[in-house]
Amino acid sequence: MSDIVESSALGAMQKKDLLHRLARIEGQLRGVQKLVALAATPADCDAVAQQMAAARKALDRSFVQLLTNTMQTQSANAATLAEAQAAAARLAAMLDKFA
Repeated sequence: MSDIVESSALGAMQKKDLLHRLARIEGQLRGVQKLVALAATPADCDAVAQQMAAARKALDRSFVQLLTNTMQTQSANAATLAEAQAAAARLAAMLDKFA
């Protein structure tokens, strides 16, 4: 994993936690790939679907965590009400675009 860069977008601990979550999801997806390769019966397909759903849910939770952390960090870093409002508008646009 590369170095974690300090920024006004997310704090170092927030980034570390998010990267840890994404690494776990990556492991889940590798497991799903193995299950697909070994699938031989309909029950195996059920197991694949279950693991895919779990990985999708974990990725959704990571997305919510990203937005929550961004909201907290950018609100805390805003020097003025106008900056806070601009940060809120950017987050609303992200939600509209990606959620």
